[in-house]
Amino acid sequence: MLELKNINKTYPEFKLDDITFQVEDGDYFIILGPSGAGKTQILEILAGLIDPDEGSVIVEGKNITGWKIQSRPFGLVFQDYAIFPHMSVRENISYPIRLRGLGSKQIFSQVVMQAEAMEIGHLLDRMPRTLSGGELQRVALARTLIRKPKCLLLDEPLASLDVSLRQGLRSLLKGINNEGQTIIHVTHDYEEALVLANKIAVINQGKIIQLGPADEVFHQPGSEFVARFTGVKNYFAARLYREMDRQYGELENGQVLRLNTEEPEGKGYIILRGEDIFISLENLPTSATNQMKGQILEINPSPFGFEVLVDTGTRFYARITRESLQKLALREGKEVWISFKAANVKFVRV
Repeated sequence: MLELKNINKTYPEFKLDDITFQVEDGDYFIILGPSGAGKTQILEILAGLIDPDEGSVIVEGKNITGWKIQSRPFGLVFQDYAIFPHMSVRENISYPIRLRGLGSKQIFSQVVMQAEAMEIGHLLDRMPRTLSGGELQRVALARTLIRKPKCLLLDEPLASLDVSLRQGLRSLLKGINNEGQTIIHVTHDYEEALVLANKIAVINQGKIIQLGPADEVFHQPGSEFVARFTGVKNYFAARLYREMDRQYGELENGQVLRLNTEEPEGKGYIILRGEDIFISLENLPTSATNQMKGQILEINPSPFGFEVLVDTGTRFYARITRESLQKLALREGKEVWISFKAANVKFVRV
């Protein structure tokens, strides 16, 4: 287990304030927050690149706050990859283990094995300048993982990749975690957190403002900031498939939603914003291709007006104004229709 305890660090115009959290072995722990919130500074303290003014970094009960970088059981992958430009991919990956007294055959074997795991075995003799951003990120991961770190630290690993490359790297990171690798990943992107994390810490202006299981943070935001920043409660595990040139998402309960996406078929998550759900008292003619009848379970005030939880067999959170609430005379227990356009349904591959 890894623990940050009461970490404080003052910068000229910024402060990390009492940062405390625990990461269990095998967790995919995401630190989620806007730019400038303090996410990268937490990674730097963990890695030993900077020292805290106060507080402790504890691993398996040992206080390692004063340990040197090379002595810590962490592997940090920088946002800009930090690949050595004058070395081949093979030389980059082998760099961390060259001084361990291993024979050339052992080094060769470990490099090939790690490269194959990152799906870059065919690139070992290439130079970094010839690689894409996604390939460079995989080289950086391979170089870090070959050290077998107890915890992998990732600084915005998907931020510089285009959409077509992000899905592949998300799947790779999820696979690494499923094999038992503990990961701490900082990002400003709630989709990354939604797809990858089992635990989330939301940070803003140097303070952790909500910490807990991913489902809890997204479904029960503890403040207006968290509600606005995460921005979504309607997310469902789904299987994307195509029929007659149309795309469908089948939820775990068998319910099927229409959507428009270029993503390939397979497993992932459907995401739908609450403000894109229209509530009516009857099944009205509409261009929305997703229409279903349900019952109101809850009506709660929110920073956006009101949030209405409707059970159609799947629970959907809709956001409406006070005027709409009053006009429709909505109340808990009332039967209503909800509708939303296929274009507003987003699919994110795992």
